[in-house]
Amino acid sequence: MAITLVNPEGLPKVDLYRQVSVATGSKLVFLAGQVAVDADGTTVGAGDYAAQTEQACLNIATALAAVGASFDDVAKLTAYVVDLTPDKMPALIEGINRANTKLGVTPTPPLTGLGISALAGPDLLVEIEAIAVID
Repeated sequence: MAITLVNPEGLPKVDLYRQVSVATGSKLVFLAGQVAVDADGTTVGAGDYAAQTEQACLNIATALAAVGASFDDVAKLTAYVVDLTPDKMPALIEGINRANTKLGVTPTPPLTGLGISALAGPDLLVEIEAIAVID
């Protein structure tokens, strides 16, 4: 595997994800931000941060599979969340955990969450970008 995930001593231990990702593969895969839209173009989970986070992660897995990669090859995630506030964090964590369970992923790679005012569609609440490394 091209990715090793680490929580170094001296940094806070975060249960949801690892602080550091070490990539040893030779090919970088950059994914466009994925939102909660299914293959038919229908928004999934309108108004539901957990459902939209889960669907965005599942879409990442689909995109990765198309190039011979999997979620285990992800080195870094960046999540853009509409109107991010501390009270929304449990729903986002739930969505990530549900996707991880479906995908058999543990732990989650380094993750940065950014609060934004809007996404491309009025019903979209979460967009997640991924960078993966494969051999």
